[in-house]
Amino acid sequence: MKTGQIVVDGLTRLGELAPAGFAIALHVRFQTPSYMFESYPPSWLETYAREGFLLQDPTVHWAMQHAGTKRWSEFGAFDEADVLARARAHGLVHGITHSIHDGTALSIGGLARPDREFTAYETREACEILQHLHDVTHRRETLGTDVSATLREMAVVMTQRPD
Repeated sequence: MKTGQIVVDGLTRLGELAPAGFAIALHVRFQTPSYMFESYPPSWLETYAREGFLLQDPTVHWAMQHAGTKRWSEFGAFDEADVLARARAHGLVHGITHSIHDGTALSIGGLARPDREFTAYETREACEILQHLHDVTHRRETLGTDVSATLREMAVVMTQRPD
């Protein structure tokens, strides 16, 4: 199976697991991901960018320093800017953050639900998908216009760092 189809299939399943959306940054180097996939509501993406929440987001701070998975409900004491409270106002009520550190690169995924916490099974499956996406995209390559069109149809915003 081609890399583009693996990415589409993985993101499709993540969208099912995370009905409030996700943000996936693959192979972050020098604070820039090779691939960025976002399906959070546009209102939240706009607010997040306008308010500069990336620099204040406790989930991102944690993921930069730790490998593994953490529920958003565990970040309360570390959310001085109330980023997660603001996210809840946009339907991102329950979430997980998963981070992969492989020595040369970092990949981070944030996934959200509006209705309940992720189950242990859903969390495991999401982490396995994120690891697979990390593994298959280790070489920077263009995923192609067909993949870009499919992702747009799925309401997933994709950014690729140019070579």
